[in-house]
Amino acid sequence: MKQSTIEKRFEEYLRSHSLKLTAQRRRIFERTFATHEHFTAERLFEWLRADDGPAVSRATVYRTLGLLEQGGFIESLDTGQGEQLYEHILGHHHHDHMICVECGRIEEFHDERIEELQRVAAKKKGFRIQSHVHRLMGLCRGCARQRRRKLRRPPS
Repeated sequence: MKQSTIEKRFEEYLRSHSLKLTAQRRRIFERTFATHEHFTAERLFEWLRADDGPAVSRATVYRTLGLLEQGGFIESLDTGQGEQLYEHILGHHHHDHMICVECGRIEEFHDERIEELQRVAAKKKGFRIQSHVHRLMGLCRGCARQRRRKLRRPPS
């Protein structure tokens, strides 16, 4: 999906809530959709401060991220590390996340078998799924390897 199409949808969403697409909101929108990485609100604020353009306050960043999330343009991810991470979702296929509790690395994955099991479980309970978040917390390959090395070292 083209960014211009998404931006028009965002503008319509704002209008439906009696809000305008201000220069600051446009900058936040554009920077959010310019990255394919997960980011925090603070990281987004830093990117905006480093770039040229109209000044954007920290509060405007947080409020606009809230609007983008409420409108279904982005999703937040709770990594269990105390900060929400964000990613844009329009034009991307659904995926889930594996999060390393040691280094914070995030691996995205999709497994249709898991999706089907969720649909079957919901159907059995008469539940209608609107969305879901599936995150696996653990150790990435590198951190697991480091931990094994530490455990094998003889005490000094």
